[in-house]
Amino acid sequence: MKWEKVEIGKVSKVISGFAFKSKDFQPIGTPIVKIKSIKDENIVLDEGDCVDSAIELPLRFHLSKGDILISLTGSHITLPSSVVGRVARYRHEINSYLNQRAGKFINIDNERCHKDYLFYFLLQKETLTKIANKAQGAANQANISPGDVEGVEINLPPLPTQRKIASILSAYDDLIENNLKRIKLLEEKAFLRYKSEFDFFKPSNEINKIPEGWSVKRADEIFKINIGKTPPREQSEWFNDDDSKVKWVSIKDINNSTVFAFETSETVTEMAVSKFNMNVAKAHTVLLSFKLTVGKVAITTEDMTTNEAIAHFKIEDENQMCSEYIYFYLKNFPYDSLGSTSSIGTAINSKVVKAMPVLLPPKKVINDYKKDVENDFNLIQNLLKQNTKLREARDILLPKLMNQQIGV
Repeated sequence: MKWEKVEIGKVSKVISGFAFKSKDFQPIGTPIVKIKSIKDENIVLDEGDCVDSAIELPLRFHLSKGDILISLTGSHITLPSSVVGRVARYRHEINSYLNQRAGKFINIDNERCHKDYLFYFLLQKETLTKIANKAQGAANQANISPGDVEGVEINLPPLPTQRKIASILSAYDDLIENNLKRIKLLEEKAFLRYKSEFDFFKPSNEINKIPEGWSVKRADEIFKINIGKTPPREQSEWFNDDDSKVKWVSIKDINNSTVFAFETSETVTEMAVSKFNMNVAKAHTVLLSFKLTVGKVAITTEDMTTNEAIAHFKIEDENQMCSEYIYFYLKNFPYDSLGSTSSIGTAINSKVVKAMPVLLPPKKVINDYKKDVENDFNLIQNLLKQNTKLREARDILLPKLMNQQIGV
């Protein structure tokens, strides 16, 4: 049977989320899915993005497992991690609500279009480019409408073929999801070990009972702390050179990271690193965001650069400190105690970061902790590498299946 080409709007409609007010949000309750929740093909439910559970909204604003969501606001195609039109599946069991400028697909013709097939069609780079190119607005505030998305044409094979294609591709995603579950359990295990040993120390308290042999020092007494830098944006030659490039971590990238920083949406040339004296964070350096989004942490996996909103915690003495310890220490630090809050979050500067109090345990305690959790962190890193390879393999296969280069 022939494939048919129709507009998405003929088989699925896109609805926008509910326009919540900022005063509606609270730390607990029914989770709210915002644009920022759409990360790496998944939906991340952040603490604090909730509304009172007593609030009841029409069913169209409810989200359930398997829903396909799309960002209706974002950046232009040059910034993939935050690009407008990126899609994700809602994989959570709990109910949540959809916020405005995030869209949800509702199938209106299940006899012509399978929901899973639609998701993989939307996941293609070609489809994303078509949608993103319809955007209006500034580089970091590009907008599309539900009608823009519905106007994109989709190539539909017979329904049994759609199911087969979706089944082949979802096998990769099932493996990725299983790895992510394992990663979460491994991180929780390592964190429980951290809490059992170090959670007695509260940096925000003026008085802490420190055991003999332990001490509290300024961060810059333990680490070489460097700050990232951004080459001039108006000179595009400093970015994305295929021959000689260094990964450049942005706030978006560190937000999308799980324990380790692997992929970045942009790279800079080695010439830019040299010319603008950019600090390079070596592998196993702990990164900390301290502007805009404060307190996001990741561990580098190779030589990387960052923007100026990210600090690099380079360990000076590996017998005295380890990245596994400082990762959890920084991830759970009460940053509210360091600076005043503002409309964009807790505002702290590099001087404050360098003066942060850090609990320094005895060398034996640090070394014992490292021995206990090192294998867990190594396994997390290996699972993340596996996921990268699985996505790459799926993304190579995806357009070939959609364009009938491979039959099913």
